[in-house]
Amino acid sequence: MSGHVRHLYVHVPFCAHRCGYCDFVTVVGRHGEHGRYVEALLRELELETDVLADDVETVFLGGGTPTFLDAPALERLLGALPQAREVTVEANPETVTPELAALLRRSGVTRVSLGAQSFDPRLLEVLERGASPDDVRRAFSTFRDAGFDNISLDLIYGIPAQTVAGLERDLDEALALEPDHLSCYELEAKPGTRFTHTFGEELVRQADAMEDYFERVVARLAGAGYRWYETANFCRPGERDYRAKHNLAYWHGSDYLGVGVGAVSTIAGTRTRNPPGLARYVTALEGGAAPPRELEQIDTETRSVERVLLGLRLDEPLSLTGLESALDGAALARLERLGLAHVDADTGGRSLMLTPRGRFLGGGVAAELLA
Repeated sequence: MSGHVRHLYVHVPFCAHRCGYCDFVTVVGRHGEHGRYVEALLRELELETDVLADDVETVFLGGGTPTFLDAPALERLLGALPQAREVTVEANPETVTPELAALLRRSGVTRVSLGAQSFDPRLLEVLERGASPDDVRRAFSTFRDAGFDNISLDLIYGIPAQTVAGLERDLDEALALEPDHLSCYELEAKPGTRFTHTFGEELVRQADAMEDYFERVVARLAGAGYRWYETANFCRPGERDYRAKHNLAYWHGSDYLGVGVGAVSTIAGTRTRNPPGLARYVTALEGGAAPPRELEQIDTETRSVERVLLGLRLDEPLSLTGLESALDGAALARLERLGLAHVDADTGGRSLMLTPRGRFLGGGVAAELLA
């Protein structure tokens, strides 16, 4: 490895079941293809090895459900990936066993992201999740018992039939486990999916409540001592930094390499995407060729806009060096007067942060700032 890229994403598409709201690149089952897919992944990684730095900082296995992989295939994959300071694996609770947790530990995984989504059995059924609340608790304990000291929980809010009281109970249940990190996302159901067809009217009602839900999530988790470091992400405070370093690389605008079907890379101003199509992906790599890819050149203006939109999601100053042309000066002054944004000037140049009130309005404030 001799390149400059220090962040690697690995996509594992396999799932036991495709949830109705999911729009990720996934395939159901296919146990007989897990080994072939892993070998194809590693061939793609070998083709791209010259873009990775010698000191990779983060590796992230996402999906799909990486822990749904057959154990030999998962161990083969993890053993062949570059070492990194943070290695995250996404896990669904129903796949977690002591044997799986031990496999992840001995394979160098340092962080697990557990897809809880809710602790309400009715809402889990709406989401078509395979795990029960007890499965979530059991999986969390299994990872703790295996020695994992960096566990993240995913929660979703705005689920059809969810209430304010139900959201509060979900947050109470999550906090009772004392996770090191929490990701709390509003439900996004893509138009035209069977999920929106089934729950259309209820999704409209929930959309009207999202702002209230969001503020409750922030208030509850901040009140419990968690740092609201990114729009949807919270971490325990203290000497150790529990922020998701891989995702921080995205939000900071760093280059990253993505391998696997459907994976995206952004390197040196070019964004590439491996399109869906498992058979096409595997066949190409088995034949010694790179998978077919979609390419997008990212011009300076687009890069600046993305840097603003992503950087303002964080609770830290965004340096405006090189970004001034992307901002509407009059809008920035107006947002400062309204107490939604704050500009600071020091010897290193100007920087911009949204105030807590501005962060609640999030994307709307950022969009208004853009020239």
